[in-house]
Amino acid sequence: MIRLLHEQDGLGYRKISYKLNSWGIKTQRGKSWSNGSVHSVLKRKFQRDSQYLNQRTTLYPDQLSLFKLETITYD
Repeated sequence: MIRLLHEQDGLGYRKISYKLNSWGIKTQRGKSWSNGSVHSVLKRKFQRDSQYLNQRTTLYPDQLSLFKLETITYD
């Protein structure tokens, strides 16, 4: 919800915190929203997204090599 208000509606941290407080939505700790709490939620979201994008996604093809197998028999 916070991300949508920020990205789609173009609202800043202050306006988002004002809307959440006017709607009666509390933080996880049961407090009112502030600019800093909205910023930290968006920052965590950005960090999770960038961490996902930075994961190695390159797939390398299988490499086959030829080898020679000699059988030695002892009489």
